Amino acid sequence: MIEWSWQRADDAMPYLWDGFQVTLLATLIGFVVAAILGLGIAVIRRSAPRWVSMPVHAAAEFVRLTPMVVQLLFVYALLPGVTALTIGVAVLGVHYSTYMAEVYRAGIEEVPKGQWEAARALSLPPQRTWRAVIIPQVVRNSLPALGNNAVSMLKDTPYLFTITVVELVTEAQRYGAAHFAYLEAFTLAGVFFLVASYPTSVLIRQLEKRLAHG
Repeated sequence: MIEWSWQRADDAMPYLWDGFQVTLLATLIGFVVAAILGLGIAVIRRSAPRWVSMPVHAAAEFVRLTPMVVQLLFVYALLPGVTALTIGVAVLGVHYSTYMAEVYRAGIEEVPKGQWEAARALSLPPQRTWRAVIIPQVVRNSLPALGNNAVSMLKDTPYLFTITVVELVTEAQRYGAAHFAYLEAFTLAGVFFLVASYPTSVLIRQLEKRLAHG
């Protein structure tokens, strides 16, 4: 029978902390990439000429509907000179940008028609309309869904092990194998994920309540 050992748990903490920092780094940078790129995709699909928007839409659908693991392995094999973490962050960001683009698209559709008409009545240039009128409302309305995507991205970082990135789960597996301490290592890894994701989930719920009553 496997028994919990606080000594093994304490010994595992420094290793798991190192892995957790990689997980957080990949999530944070990946989220920034996804949020910015996703907004760009949504705006292009809404306002660009058809000959531009259609290929962008097709590419986004291809990325969204294919497994992220396949994308990671493909890019890793295609770019052998680039570090695994860089590739992992980039693929994570691009993959989730397609989901965030859908979130933004829904937010754009929620902007009242009167806002668009008022911008045209004031003869605002398209760039000014997007920057000053539309995008602030879209981002505000999309914040809860974007937060949910951030939590999902955090939970998907273990896929980075397929391209040799030593994130939290990989570090737990390595420590467990080396010290026969799988129980402690994976339990603590789960706690790390919970500590990172629970505050975000609470914040998302608070945002949803504020927006609902705003």
